[in-house]
Amino acid sequence: MNQPAPPSDAHATPLHDAHATPLSETHTASRTAPLSGVRVLDLATLFAGPLAATFLGDFGADVVKVEHPTRPDPSRGHGPSKDGVGLWWKFLGRNKRTITLDLSRPGGRRTLLRLAESADVIVENFRPGTLEKWDLGWSELSAANPRLVLTRVTGFGQFGPYAHRPGFGTLAEAMSGFAAITGEPHAPPTLPPFGLADSIAGLATAYAVMTALAARDRTGEGQVVDMALIEPILTVLGPHPTWYDQLGHVQERTGNRSANNAPRNTYRTADGNWVAVSTSAQSVAERVMRLVGRPELIDEPWFATGADRARHTDVLDEAVGSWIAARSRADVLAAFEKAEAAVAPIQDVRDVMTDPQYAALDTITTVDDPDLGPLRMQNVLFRLSATPGAIRWAGRPHGADTETVLTELGLTPAEVAGLREEGAL
Repeated sequence: MNQPAPPSDAHATPLHDAHATPLSETHTASRTAPLSGVRVLDLATLFAGPLAATFLGDFGADVVKVEHPTRPDPSRGHGPSKDGVGLWWKFLGRNKRTITLDLSRPGGRRTLLRLAESADVIVENFRPGTLEKWDLGWSELSAANPRLVLTRVTGFGQFGPYAHRPGFGTLAEAMSGFAAITGEPHAPPTLPPFGLADSIAGLATAYAVMTALAARDRTGEGQVVDMALIEPILTVLGPHPTWYDQLGHVQERTGNRSANNAPRNTYRTADGNWVAVSTSAQSVAERVMRLVGRPELIDEPWFATGADRARHTDVLDEAVGSWIAARSRADVLAAFEKAEAAVAPIQDVRDVMTDPQYAALDTITTVDDPDLGPLRMQNVLFRLSATPGAIRWAGRPHGADTETVLTELGLTPAEVAGLREEGAL
């Protein structure tokens, strides 16, 4: 899925930046890619907006990452690095060409408007009103290109009492109800140790962009996408608002247990490993009880529904947990598979990198990177049989493609030099 794509005649201009590697054929989208011909300007930082642009680039969109000349996307410095190269950026910046542009300067503003004329999508996550302050709001951008889709990703949306507050995924995880139901019953609410709300919003934003582009295909007109981090995570929590509206029901923290079925938990094996068991289907719950030698529990009146089983979790956890505790993880997994019962090992990243199912799917693939050599990362998000996506390159240096992109835009060397002198690049 990550084989180099054939070159496109649209982006064959070599780079002029001395610090950048040449724009080779691996740096262009295949004409068979489903989003080939779609141009995206990624003005966003940390993390939902850039991740949405990454998803679009994975399937062939020409994504141009626009960063401030002296304040690049902070993801370049987030987390571990190797030889001074940020590894998070290698993932988040993949399939993006990178340019620098100070939008607050007149030359930067003019250049962005010229870029917008030929773009299909702009993704930004400035606080509401920031683009307008620079005279780059929807009225100016749509005047430059009526077909443009302006995608605005913020913590709280473009209006409302919280709109101008700084917003991060952590706040969305707290406000949405996620943290309130996560953790042990008598322990504090638990936040995820990774960007959950941002990642969900990134997926939702990519979907929103494609929806807006589909509408444009019918109407010929672009529009504004307003994505608030606090909303997608609330949506994926399911029917909590409806439960409360109709029943006054408020879900409590239950740890690894579920209020809707049992047994559902993590269990430790005899060799000190952990496995997770799920019995969302009645037939699977019955298979598990037979496997662990407690078939009589199936005949209990309360065993007939998931909610009733959840009220007897202690009994079921003891039955399953004691059986698993007497066996190695390998034996547990083999027995569950033979019984057609649902189980999975609790894996850390070391296990993921060697898991045979992930290997079969090429979920963790290898990208040749000029900075780090062979580089392993998650592959594109899904497989298409006729027009697959691809990782054409990993995240590139700050501003590596500035000269190329501006040359494609029609700027002369003298104009580029003027922008640099102004401090716009």
